[in-house]
Amino acid sequence: MTLLMLFGLLGVLIAIEVPVAFAMGLSAIVTIVLTQPIPLSIVVQRMGTGLDSFVLIAIPLFVLAGHLLNRAGIADRIFAFAAALAGHIRGGLAHVNVVASMIFAGMSGVAQADAAGLGVVEVNAMRKEGFDPAFSAAVSAASAIIGPIIPPSVIMVVYAVLVQASVAELFLAGFLPGILMGATLMATIYWMVRTGRIVSPPTEPMSYPRLGRTFMRAVPALAAPVLLTVGLLAGVATPTELGALTVVYAIALGFAQRELSFCAIFEALRETLITCGVLVFIIACAVPFGWIVATSQAPAKLAQFMMSISDDKFVILALINIGLLVIGCLMETTAILLIATPTLFPLVVALGIDPVHFGIILIVNLLIGTLTPPFGVILFIMMDIAKISLAQMSRAVLPFYVPLFVTLMVVTYWADFVLAVPRLFGKPN
Repeated sequence: MTLLMLFGLLGVLIAIEVPVAFAMGLSAIVTIVLTQPIPLSIVVQRMGTGLDSFVLIAIPLFVLAGHLLNRAGIADRIFAFAAALAGHIRGGLAHVNVVASMIFAGMSGVAQADAAGLGVVEVNAMRKEGFDPAFSAAVSAASAIIGPIIPPSVIMVVYAVLVQASVAELFLAGFLPGILMGATLMATIYWMVRTGRIVSPPTEPMSYPRLGRTFMRAVPALAAPVLLTVGLLAGVATPTELGALTVVYAIALGFAQRELSFCAIFEALRETLITCGVLVFIIACAVPFGWIVATSQAPAKLAQFMMSISDDKFVILALINIGLLVIGCLMETTAILLIATPTLFPLVVALGIDPVHFGIILIVNLLIGTLTPPFGVILFIMMDIAKISLAQMSRAVLPFYVPLFVTLMVVTYWADFVLAVPRLFGKPN
């Protein structure tokens, strides 16, 4: 009865377009009032406990670093270097788009920030080159979701807090899936161009002098993800400390290149405050919701139900993927993460699945959800940038679901691939 009321109220509130954070909070409060003989003060207590985590400090630091680097002219330098590196491949700037997004992923841990920042540069450059606006927006949208897979990643930090996993191990586990996603996207672009499904302007031969010039201009920008990666691998600092160091580096770089002002820093702080304020409020409202789910034995009941269908972990992982992909079409990414993690995690542990492996599976699923209509937030960002309709955007992004699903299948069923880098640097088997 408790669970039926909780999820029923949540569904009704979302259906009438109440913001997800308020929907979770209100459904938790009403359910406690009507079904639980406990004081409402438990809601506030649970919110405070859920936010009392040192690791969460990494979130505003990485978000701020991304905004500062973007305002310091980093996006243009990275795109120029990616154009010199991959612009000669058949498909030209479409490949450059993916390569630039993979590089930028090492600076900003939020897909929306990658789409809104680098996406403007990518779409405008592709349109000037003669690419179809819808295709340009679709490539930019698909490549933007690589951002939270290659570290740093805000969503990985939230997951790590929820299950008490190692943030560093999650960051390391994201490298190979992120590279695989970029490679499969580029293979899809190449196939579309070769088969005439997309008209690509002629490409120029690779110019080593140009590559050298753009590389030198991009070195300070490229140093940020390199320093972050080396810091993680060497264990010289925690992810939170690395976030702080990245912020300091971004400010120093911006002033050294004379492309960052105090007004720009203030705007970056304002944008970070808005982004993190929304995220923290969602997390706070989700904590009492998750507590009710846990105390109502929902995870145990779900595990029992899943096991009644099959005791094969690969079948259960397939069911989990299908469920997450469907829900991803209807709800906001962070909200799904905060509801699904406490519900599914006990089942995952019972099946013997590594928490870091499951975290990557969950995150890839949720990021694909940001590209699925009717509520895919990345779709709406790119629609606004490219000035196209939802129908045009949805049709253009369809071919890119294939490489994304290929990546999801590899990540789901090849645990050694996901855990290879963490194990290389000391994670126990």
